[in-house]
Amino acid sequence: MRVYFLDRIRIVLTILVIAHHSAITYGASGGWFLRLVDDKSTSSLVLTLLAAVNQAFFMGFFFLISGYLTPSSHDRKGWLDFTRDRLIRLGLPTLFFGFVIGPLTVAITRTRSWDFASEWFGIMAQGRFVIGPMWFAYALLVFSLAYVAWRKLVPVKPAPRKPIPGHRTWILAALGVGAAALIIRQFVPVGEEVLDLQLGYFASHVFLFALGCIAERYGWLTEVKRKHAMPWVIVAAVAIPLLPIALVVGEQIGQTNFATGFSFPAVFYAFWEPVVAWGIIAGMLWIFHLRFNEQDKRWGGLARQTYGAFIVHPPVIVTIAILLESIPAPALVKFLLLTALGTLASFALAWAIRKIPFVKLAV
Repeated sequence: MRVYFLDRIRIVLTILVIAHHSAITYGASGGWFLRLVDDKSTSSLVLTLLAAVNQAFFMGFFFLISGYLTPSSHDRKGWLDFTRDRLIRLGLPTLFFGFVIGPLTVAITRTRSWDFASEWFGIMAQGRFVIGPMWFAYALLVFSLAYVAWRKLVPVKPAPRKPIPGHRTWILAALGVGAAALIIRQFVPVGEEVLDLQLGYFASHVFLFALGCIAERYGWLTEVKRKHAMPWVIVAAVAIPLLPIALVVGEQIGQTNFATGFSFPAVFYAFWEPVVAWGIIAGMLWIFHLRFNEQDKRWGGLARQTYGAFIVHPPVIVTIAILLESIPAPALVKFLLLTALGTLASFALAWAIRKIPFVKLAV
């Protein structure tokens, strides 16, 4: 049975991806194709906090939902068809983005004009692979294949329903993920990549995908209630404004590196992320299941475009941002404009592309 509220959440998360990259464009900390603002203004600090909150939960939430949908898809299709489907749905779009759309985005960024074709063709002729945000599909393909191997080694037996674990387990999970992230970041600091993946964030990604696979057996994502979510929503609301305070404290004591090491900012950031993630994820699961778990053609139509919008949004928002350069408006206003226009254009383009024969099979 389709879980409609998860479709609504995927739409919101896709919009947040577009907002995240729009924020980086106008001053937030992070890596992206185009940065038009690079200062320490108040707007940049606000957008950096927004990006940090997003980073704490939104891609992990995608992995949680993907993990939740994986066991039933595997069982329904069988391991061979499931593997073939994952290679088509995740592998082919990643390759197409890497060799075509990624170079297109780089070409538009470099030329900042409509005369980008020669630059684009030149990058493609070099065989350059630009993974961009498709690292998510790449990582999800690896996770999916790992799940297939796991099921081969450890057959899953039918199990009775179990209640959602208590808050003590949630606390231990947050501590475990934070500790794992801190350890990983000693070898791969935040912002650095290994095989096109920022492994510094993967402690939560791996945990949430695995949790999703386990949660599917017991229907946990549909069982999150106020008693589960509200305490963590409150904790997250308290924790979010503490991040900039922690960074200021770090500066006062001469510790500013949050990407690696065991400085105060690095330790705080590692454990701050899962606390914020648990609160936002639990709150969204509770509210969306309570309010939006019904079939609706309009929402269903948007949900079908989320993957396509995710794939095409980089060249879309880069182009729109360049067009907005001449408008004399504050960075925060341009961020809102870029997010809104980028969302509309990305979903519309995804809808148009899915009309092409055979494309629907992949996106």
